[in-house]
Amino acid sequence: MFQIRQYLKMFLQNVLLPLIYRWFSRGPVQKGLVLFADAHHEELPFSMQRMYEAVSELEAAGQCHTELFISDFGRMPFGKMFRYLLCFMKRYAVAEYVFICDYYLPVASCRKRPETRVVQLWHSCGLMKKIAYDTGEDIPKNYRGNMFGNYTYLTLSAEVCVPVHARALQLAKSHIHATGVSRTDYYFDPAWNEKCRKQFFEQHPQARGKKIALWAPTFRGNAATPRLEGQQQMMEAAKELAPDWYVILKAHPHVDAHGRVSNCEIPTEELLAVADVLITDYSSVLFDYLLYEKPAVLFAPDLQEYEDGRGFYLDYESIPFELARTRQELAEAVRGSGIWYAKHKKEIQDFREHYVGACDGRATERILSLIGLGAKGMVL
Repeated sequence: MFQIRQYLKMFLQNVLLPLIYRWFSRGPVQKGLVLFADAHHEELPFSMQRMYEAVSELEAAGQCHTELFISDFGRMPFGKMFRYLLCFMKRYAVAEYVFICDYYLPVASCRKRPETRVVQLWHSCGLMKKIAYDTGEDIPKNYRGNMFGNYTYLTLSAEVCVPVHARALQLAKSHIHATGVSRTDYYFDPAWNEKCRKQFFEQHPQARGKKIALWAPTFRGNAATPRLEGQQQMMEAAKELAPDWYVILKAHPHVDAHGRVSNCEIPTEELLAVADVLITDYSSVLFDYLLYEKPAVLFAPDLQEYEDGRGFYLDYESIPFELARTRQELAEAVRGSGIWYAKHKKEIQDFREHYVGACDGRATERILSLIGLGAKGMVL
């Protein structure tokens, strides 16, 4: 069934969507029309929210008009998805700006008109596991086309990320800019962080007075058949750390969709302000968390297998946080994470600057300036 659905998607991608686009692009671009599109969420994803807030302020000032195309394609019946794509392509054909934050095949279904600017906000910071054309797991083997060829701008967290993404996405470096990642502006906002802390303790009052450890691993496999490693060891370590520590188990949404593992409903990004220590494996959440300048622990029980399979862009064992492979090592590393951080603070600061140095709370502002959205003369 999965394969049949994939072939139907390819038929849409290669035949029907280009026809629809060409028909509706005969008219002029609608100045100030801004689309936000995503195929992996039912609600506006976190990676878009800060930019959407900024663009909404421009809309309130009469400088643009926004429309949302946010749906999880994996949960949509084929007929509903076709109607959704028809509506999107009609508006894409006349839009001036399109914001996305993940792989989004409809944008790549045909050569876009040059007046339309596609802005890829991206959904991760730094460089960790291999992506796109550098791995065999991200892009379907039967996919034909240039998935990233219509990107006008790709925004990243640091200059070191530019050449890697240029190769992995087969995109010219001139389209890639280390402006910082829009969503990370939240992490520099005291009011937003305080709201996150208040929300957490309202929902988890039993955590008051304890140190908080956040386990936020990535998943193995793909979205259709995700796997989670280390859960049993993590739960055993949590028992060992009690009662001094309160451990949040926060699995990737793909994992929870196939049987809930997480013991907290709050999104991972809103838990970073609360955590005293982050425990993760190969997830890019580590780079977001670096901006808080707090201790972390790497828990990677399948490191060699993962490296031999998907692979990394960096020497994983060179990351300046303690690496644990067993339950015993994990519990000890969490207890000693504060001492480790103090001892290796300079290395951690250098690592942060290298991979997320462009994230300083003003990324959204820089992106809007780069793309020319909000400039004078954009009144509808």
